[in-house]
Amino acid sequence: METKPVPQLDTIQASILDAVGNTPIVRLPKGFDKDVKCEILMKLEFMNPSGSIKDRIALHMVKQAEHKGLLKEGGRIVECSSGNTGAGLAMVAAALGYDITVVIPDKMSSEKIAAIKGWGADVVVTPANVSIEHPMHYTKVAKHIAENTKGAWWPDQYHNPDNTEAHYLYTAKEIVEQCNGQIDYFIAGAGTGGSLSGIGRYLKEQIPDCKVIGVDPEGSVLAHYWKTKEVIEGTSYAVEGVGEEEIPKAWDPSIIDDYVIQNDKDSFLTARKLAEETGILSGGSSGFNLAATLSYAKTLPQDARVVTLLPDYGKAYLSKIYNEDYMKDRYLQTIPASIATARDLCRDKNTAQLTQEDTVAWGIRQAGERQIRPLPVLKNEKLIGVFDEDRALQLLKEGADLDHITVTECISEAPTVIDGDEPWHSTVDIVREEENVFINDKGTLFSLNTNDLLQSLSRLDHTK
Repeated sequence: METKPVPQLDTIQASILDAVGNTPIVRLPKGFDKDVKCEILMKLEFMNPSGSIKDRIALHMVKQAEHKGLLKEGGRIVECSSGNTGAGLAMVAAALGYDITVVIPDKMSSEKIAAIKGWGADVVVTPANVSIEHPMHYTKVAKHIAENTKGAWWPDQYHNPDNTEAHYLYTAKEIVEQCNGQIDYFIAGAGTGGSLSGIGRYLKEQIPDCKVIGVDPEGSVLAHYWKTKEVIEGTSYAVEGVGEEEIPKAWDPSIIDDYVIQNDKDSFLTARKLAEETGILSGGSSGFNLAATLSYAKTLPQDARVVTLLPDYGKAYLSKIYNEDYMKDRYLQTIPASIATARDLCRDKNTAQLTQEDTVAWGIRQAGERQIRPLPVLKNEKLIGVFDEDRALQLLKEGADLDHITVTECISEAPTVIDGDEPWHSTVDIVREEENVFINDKGTLFSLNTNDLLQSLSRLDHTK
C-alpha cells in the first residue's frame, strides 16, 4: 500500500497559544450540491485549539489589552459571549494565568458551557429571551460585572476594533496566500462582524474584484440595516454565533457587496450533510455559512472560486443539531397526527435492563449516571418490575455494601407497558395519569413521561 510521507513540522510550539491560526482550506467535493458548478473552498477555522475561529480574536484582544495596560497581572477578564469567544478567552486566560468570567445566554449548547467551565472559567448564564436593553441581557450583565470587579477588563468584542484587526492581520492573509490570490467571492456570516469585516477589508485591498457577501440569520438586524440604514428590532433564531440584535462597531457594512438571509433549518441540515458526506463535523454557524454559500453559488459561473468559513466544531452541538430528538422536534419532517403512534413520541434515550442477580451498585449506576429511569428488571426476558430507587436511596443512606446486595431487594411494581404501534393519543392519556410508562418497541423498552411529551408532541402535524 502506498503511504504518504509524514509531514515535517518546522518548530515545536512553546504553548497552546502558538497553535492558534494557520488552519487548512479544503475544497468541497464536486456534486455535493448538483446545482452548484463552481469551486467552493472552506477555511476550517474549527481546527483552532479551542474549536473555533474566535481563538484568533481572543488572543489578539488580550495581547493588545496587555500592551495598552488595560489588562494587568492578577486581573480578571469579563466577557459576554454566545460561547465561542468565551471558550477562546477561557483558553487564553488559562494559558496566561488570568481569572475569567464568561456571561452566556441560556440558548447556547450545554457542551459550550461545560467546555468553558473546563478551562476554569466562572460562567454566568442569563436568559436569552430578553431585549438588549434589559438589565439581564448578557451584554449588560458582563458590563456590570466588569465595572464592579477590581482589576477587571471587558473585551467588549462587539465594539472592539482589535476584533476586526485580528482577522485583517492574520485570517485574511492566510486565505489570500492559500488561494494564491485567486478569489472571486468571499461569503460568510457576521455576529460581532469582526471576521467578515476584517477579512473583507483585506481582500478588497489585495483583490479589488473580489466580492464580499454577508450572510444573516432570519431574525437578525444586520442585513436590514445594510440595505436600508434602518435599525429594527430583531427576533429570535436558533443558529449560534452569527446575527445580531444591535449594530456592532466591529462590523463594517461599507466593504460588503451583497447580503443574503439564511434560515436555521437549512443551516443545520447542511452541517449534518457535510458530516455524513465529507467527514467534516462542523457546527451550526458552519452549516449556516455553507448553506448560504451553496445557495448563492447556484447563480455563479463554473470558473468562479468561492471561499467561505467553517467557524466552529460540531462537537459543541452534539445535544442540538447532531441530536435526533432536537432535530425531530424542530426541523425534520413532521408526522401526520392521523397515523402517529406511541413509537413516534419516544425520545432517543439510553436503554438498559437489570436482572435479579445484578447488584444494587450496578442499578444505581444505570439509573443515576446513565439516567435510565424507570429501569426495568427482567426475569427470563419477562418484565417483573422496575428498580426501586427509594429503596436504593435508603441503602445508600445506611452506608450498605451495595456491591454485595442484589437487585432482588430493590424491585417495585412496573408501570404500564404500551406497544409501540398503539395510537399516540391514547398513549398521552395514560402518561398523564401515570407520569411514566414503557413503550415496547420491537422488544426494547423505552420510558416515556410527561416531560418527553412536552417536547415530542410538537412533532405531530394536526393538519394531516
